[in-house]
Amino acid sequence: MANPEDIAAGRARWQARYDAARTPGSGGRGGGAPEARTTLSGEPVDPVYGPPEDTEAPGFERIGWPGEFPFTRGLYATGYRGRPWTIRQFAGFGNARQTNERYRMILENGGGGLSVAFDMPTLMGYDSDDSIALGEVGHCGVAVDSAADMEVLFDGIPLTDVTTSMTISGPAVPVFCMYLVAAERQGADTSVLDGTLQTDIFKEYIAQKEWLYPPEPHLRLIGDLMEYCGERIPAFKPLSVSGYHIREAGATAAQELAFTLADGFGYVELGLSRGLDVNRFAPGLSFFFDAHVDFFEEIAKFRAARRIWARWMRDRFGATEERAQWLRFHTQTAGVSLTAQQPYNNVVRTAVEALSAVLGGTNSLHTNALDETLALPTEQSAEIALRTQQVLREETGVVNVADPLGGSYYIEALTDRMEAEAERIFERIERMGGGADAEHGIGPITSGILAGIDDGWFTSEIAESAFQYQQALEKDEKRIVGVNRHTQSVTGEVETLRISHEIEREQKQTLAGRREGRDRAAVDRTLAELLSAVRDPARPNLIPVILDAVRAEATLGEICRAMGEEFGTYTEEPRL
Repeated sequence: MANPEDIAAGRARWQARYDAARTPGSGGRGGGAPEARTTLSGEPVDPVYGPPEDTEAPGFERIGWPGEFPFTRGLYATGYRGRPWTIRQFAGFGNARQTNERYRMILENGGGGLSVAFDMPTLMGYDSDDSIALGEVGHCGVAVDSAADMEVLFDGIPLTDVTTSMTISGPAVPVFCMYLVAAERQGADTSVLDGTLQTDIFKEYIAQKEWLYPPEPHLRLIGDLMEYCGERIPAFKPLSVSGYHIREAGATAAQELAFTLADGFGYVELGLSRGLDVNRFAPGLSFFFDAHVDFFEEIAKFRAARRIWARWMRDRFGATEERAQWLRFHTQTAGVSLTAQQPYNNVVRTAVEALSAVLGGTNSLHTNALDETLALPTEQSAEIALRTQQVLREETGVVNVADPLGGSYYIEALTDRMEAEAERIFERIERMGGGADAEHGIGPITSGILAGIDDGWFTSEIAESAFQYQQALEKDEKRIVGVNRHTQSVTGEVETLRISHEIEREQKQTLAGRREGRDRAAVDRTLAELLSAVRDPARPNLIPVILDAVRAEATLGEICRAMGEEFGTYTEEPRL
């Protein structure tokens, strides 16, 4: 129980952090004197609220103050007063030129960062002219076949001036190398690039199913990437551990939380197994969560995630620096909550979900467009999604107070419950791998994750949760407006964006021209060097060799096939 003296001391620590962050030149998130904030009616509001003075607060040590361990209430003493969340709209369709135009629209209209959606062939490591890519080029994201496409994608957008997130895992490393080469060709200093690469291969085996190789080769590439970024591009986050796709596959909030953090623990073990300093590499890990429609449950999930991660990083993995204990995360509103029926209702759902992410302390946010359940967003629907965030930021007052729901009986009970359920799942995962003393080259959590992948445990857990939800929906125990409630409507069909088949034809023609115009001997030489490096288990790092192939305009498919000659393929065992 927090006594009055502890509460007063905590408030004093918070005040000191807040004042330091707001001091010009301090390097804090604020800068300048704190501006006064009021409600819409003109009533002043404090930057943070806590227990009244001279009172006891049972359990307050688990809640605490913004900016200090266990970070339940956020990473920064200033909350969003110091700096609001980054508006990072996920976008990509057709070819690189079309997507570049959408990026310019987002940036010109107040977007704070870019987030790249790739098409299915790119996500699976295929070139656009591969037979398996037929009919898929440019349809769920942008087609990227080589560094030349990446150049066009970011044409006129200085990569040192924007943060860029790339949502791709299986072929993430060669795609990242294409991004670096595009920056080089802009004349950029690549050491100062800032952004995030997803790279999370665990969640592919658990939920999304977009892998290229068996788990161990992917972990080798991820370890190389962690080393490379840590040494040469320190601001860039080489891993974004994704719960979003786990939740979209049908997981509960607690499963999303636990599976995602367990994956994160596995990557921490990977870094430690490479001899990396946890205080140096852990700040390069970020997270990506789903914001679903159960408003309070989602807020509790985000708060529990920060608290669990900070405790495990300190107590289990020995992180002594605060930044290595921070869980920084991006949020996307729930695509699976959108309905094809009465699609304008999706604007409301997205706003509610976005607000839960903000009240949960997200660091960046994507809001889905109303028509995404039907097709890729139109320019109009993308603008509405962007404006949703701007209305929340500019009009609602949510940026005025750090963790305004902190101390709520309901929120704190949900947060504690979410944490307890996640801990039970962690114990189960560790037991599957043989327990804390399990012998594995990376670590016991990794051993449990790989065991759960091999025997289909993660997949079956998610499938059971999805089945139970569908049963509840069909029994009218769960209600969705426009689907099984209030189904009559005066709204008609919405206009949707269609990707012309001409895009695929043009992309193939462009790719053919690039193949003809490059130095074939240089491509063959660099691909042979890559295969040789992959076959050498003592090779210190594969990233420089992949970069050489990218600079020679080797395509994504060629690079992935070259590595696949040694790494092999992975086929999931079918289960009923």
